[in-house]
Amino acid sequence: MAKKVVATLRTLGKEYSKVIRMKRSEKTGAYYFEETIVPVDKVQEFLAKR
Repeated sequence: MAKKVVATLRTLGKEYSKVIRMKRSEKTGAYYFEETIVPVDKVQEFLAKR
């Protein structure tokens, strides 16, 4: 599946990056990972948001 996503991202014409952010659940206190695909120029903006 991962190879398929990477191949698809290259054919769209714009560069994209997969961002994985670790978050903490307020309910249980456990950590979980949030994966998102964003344009390369928006990565820093995405990571700055909480």
